[in-house]
Amino acid sequence: MLNAVLILLLFVAAATLMFLRKLPAVLALPLMAFGIGAVQVMSGRLDWAGVSAAILADGALRLADPMVISFFGGMVSQLLQRSGVAEQIVRRGAEFAGDNPLLVALVMLSIVTLLFTTIGGLGAVIMVGAVILPILLSLGMREHVAAGVLLVGISLGGLLNANNWAVYRSVLRLEDAQVSAYAVTLFGTTALVAVGFLAVELLRGGSVRFRTIRASLGGMLLVAVVIGGLAWAIDGSMLAWAWQPLRWSVAAVLAYAMLGSIWRYLRVRSKEPESHVSAWAYLTPVVPLVLILLFEVPFVAAFIAAFVYGIVLTLRRGTLNMVTRSVIEGSASVIPAVVLMLGIGMLLSAILGPTTTGPGRSWYVDAAAMGIQEWPVMSDMKPLLSLIVPSSGWTYVALFTLLGPLALYRGPLNVWGLGYGVGGILLATGVPAGAVMGILMSLGLIQGISDPTNTQNVWVANEVRIDVNEVMWRTLPYAWVAALLGLCIAGALFY
Repeated sequence: MLNAVLILLLFVAAATLMFLRKLPAVLALPLMAFGIGAVQVMSGRLDWAGVSAAILADGALRLADPMVISFFGGMVSQLLQRSGVAEQIVRRGAEFAGDNPLLVALVMLSIVTLLFTTIGGLGAVIMVGAVILPILLSLGMREHVAAGVLLVGISLGGLLNANNWAVYRSVLRLEDAQVSAYAVTLFGTTALVAVGFLAVELLRGGSVRFRTIRASLGGMLLVAVVIGGLAWAIDGSMLAWAWQPLRWSVAAVLAYAMLGSIWRYLRVRSKEPESHVSAWAYLTPVVPLVLILLFEVPFVAAFIAAFVYGIVLTLRRGTLNMVTRSVIEGSASVIPAVVLMLGIGMLLSAILGPTTTGPGRSWYVDAAAMGIQEWPVMSDMKPLLSLIVPSSGWTYVALFTLLGPLALYRGPLNVWGLGYGVGGILLATGVPAGAVMGILMSLGLIQGISDPTNTQNVWVANEVRIDVNEVMWRTLPYAWVAALLGLCIAGALFY
């Protein structure tokens, strides 16, 4: 019990230091992993060689799969930005929406969501926000509404970002279909909350009248039906006879777009303006998603295919230089996330034990020889945490809804802080892996939309000239509702 108390104190100390901004997460996570190992060394249940191999070395490689996917995702993101595809999508959407504030907000929300299914990072936020925010503000929207459109869209896109799915798959050992089905369902409910946010806040700010909202209900209903249909399809409930024709149709569209782009490039390359962007290139952000969901293509291969598709659809003079810079700068842009994954992996190995295929596999051989059945940290933590682990779906939903704000300010349920460590502890104490995913993904909405310590939130608040904490208070009620719905879905599915 003493070891469990010491480990919990380590968590509390790390969370406090991150909350006070005295210790960044990239340092806090590996230090916690080392500290947990040190506790076991002091109790005589592990030696320093075991800490080195089973925690540090094994943990550094534990999330190798999502790290590699992150690099390719970064390359696709940079290609979309450097080729002008992302900017063109935004500008075309603005032209289509006209001057109806609600319609413009919905279109901008959809565009941001589409883009952030693939792109990411502060650079991408600045590029998209620099175009979208002035458009929204010019229509008389209040500053927090414009900021909310961008931040909610980023989180909605993140739910469908296959790069993020890879982390849940690797950490929780879930099947791809389980992760994608839950993510799409959560996307649907969150999208409806986002529409509610726009309707309520635009009414409160006087940007639209109630009859405008009422006139738009038909369109909102259509959106809800489309979202529900997508979730139904991804969940495997689509009729079998429609699946194959859909796959062949999508394959034909992508092949036609690529062959047409190559033919146009060869035919008129000397006359084609440098800024030309084919309308088919607008599909690039969703190519990885389509390949993974419809064709069950592995994650890395799907992002490579999207990168190649983006190159072919943006062929022009200087393409080789653009591709080279996208590879280099795209890889560099994800280094902070990759370094954080190193720490997350170490913390997971410290809590759950090493993998059976990594550098820490020798621990299992030694443990078997000594008659040890379980990783010592897990055996220490289970008796203490079993007292607070929810025993039913209702207690699960109620507990983690109340704890939702702990995802803010780099708190213990922040997915880019201690969240995965806490998830590992819950997993070790018997909480179903799907339910742990529900906690992290649902409360990740609170973190992604409202957390004032996010660099994107700070930039957006500065751009619209309001305090970042006001953005938090204005968006938190809606993000909390979205998290509650996500927890309800997870509770129903996995408890």
